[in-house]
Amino acid sequence: MNIILIPALKVIFAALRLYWWALLIWWVLSLLVAFNVVNTYNQFVRTVGQALDQIIEPALKRIRRVVPMFGNLDISPIILGFAIYLAQEVIVQAINSLSR
Repeated sequence: MNIILIPALKVIFAALRLYWWALLIWWVLSLLVAFNVVNTYNQFVRTVGQALDQIIEPALKRIRRVVPMFGNLDISPIILGFAIYLAQEVIVQAINSLSR
């Protein structure tokens, strides 16, 4: 059973890590666009932004339904990043307990 479960948990851990990086890049890009550092008329920037929006926004919408905005501050990316971190820690603990 551990022969199948441990690699599956490692794949899930890697997917969560990739999602965390996508969230970080999405956040930085949104700040750069908000402060007019990058131009959204650039085809590459627009393509990357749209791709990241399609990846990140579904998870953020679920969080935004539960957690209200604080004025103009949207804390849903912070909550999503924290949830990813907690899930990764649970996976690491599960892998450690299964490998004994």
